[in-house]
Amino acid sequence: MKYVVVLADGMADVPIDELGGITPLEYAKTPCMDALAARGTMGMVRTVPGTMKPGSDVANLAVMGYDPASCYSGRSPLEALSVGVSMKDTDVVFRCNLVTLSEDGPYEEKIILDHSSGEISSDDAAILMDAIREAFQNDTFRFYNGTSYRHITIWDQGEILDLEAPHDHLGQVIRPFLPENVQFFRMMKESFDVLNNHPLNVKRAQEGKNKANSLWFWGAGTKPSLQNFREKTGLRGTIISAVDLLKGIAYGSGMDVVNVEGATGSLDTNYLGKAEAAVNALLKDGKDFVYIHVEAPDEMGHQGNLQHKVESIEHIDAEIISIVKKSLDEAGEPYRILVLPDHPTPVSLRTHTADPVPYVLFDSASRTENKVTFSEKNAAKTGIFVEDGYRLLDAFIN
Repeated sequence: MKYVVVLADGMADVPIDELGGITPLEYAKTPCMDALAARGTMGMVRTVPGTMKPGSDVANLAVMGYDPASCYSGRSPLEALSVGVSMKDTDVVFRCNLVTLSEDGPYEEKIILDHSSGEISSDDAAILMDAIREAFQNDTFRFYNGTSYRHITIWDQGEILDLEAPHDHLGQVIRPFLPENVQFFRMMKESFDVLNNHPLNVKRAQEGKNKANSLWFWGAGTKPSLQNFREKTGLRGTIISAVDLLKGIAYGSGMDVVNVEGATGSLDTNYLGKAEAAVNALLKDGKDFVYIHVEAPDEMGHQGNLQHKVESIEHIDAEIISIVKKSLDEAGEPYRILVLPDHPTPVSLRTHTADPVPYVLFDSASRTENKVTFSEKNAAKTGIFVEDGYRLLDAFIN
């Protein structure tokens, strides 16, 4: 049996007047997801425990069968694993975003315009992170490059700080969300002076791109410890994602990582390349389990871009799910596919919520046929509800 999870990050949403009172998932043309729903099982699952914040870290761990309440040590340490950062037990790790702030007025009164600096390229970000290291790196604070706007800071002998995620406060004055810790506040404030008039940012502004003109720290955590996925499930697993967080979960759980050329974590990602990588892992490399993570719906939700969120869902259906399903059908392999988001990222809110999400579980041996499509509403109508999200994987496998 081959197992495929397609995780459409942030795909779930709420009814939108502009779409006639339906969600982006309902509106999008998704014939393959609908075919899975017609012959599969739909339901709702709570991927974020009630005591935890709705993040991709917590939710993806749950979908992979890990109880976040017992194994979660923070988001940033997982991302640090993906970029090869060695961590001591006494280190505290932070996500270090390059964000876009408004330029007028004192730092505390600036507005956070973009948590991703226009989805800055990793090459551009690396140049700016060099300037950050020159300004702030020492024996206490170390800075490491990640992907696009997502970077890592390690505080030696540090402490956990409860810091706000930038994507939760887009369009707002930053004063209430700044760290109380003097050192972190100082680095953020002074980073604006380092970055705003950096030649690369001047060039970006001339090209009509958002400046990456401030650091933003959040997501603190300590060195993670995850049970080996194969020991846990008996399956040889692979994760396919453009996002450091997911790669970090893979490294931490002993799964393989496939890096797909052109995978960006945004709307322009290489969907077909991810599908081909999944098929190769299952049919050529002998893997039992593939987890295909697609960040695009989440990023479009954060941007508040309804049209692009719909497009991202349609790409996932046509260029990933349908390709993988067709390849497995042609190979004659028995398989199961699980499709779901990790959490909602409503375009109206531009941030995550902790609401339950829809899922569809399909087994290639199924011969039932129902006239139903995959959506939040139809999944809720089934009355099937998985309260502890980490238990869904057991139902999927067994």
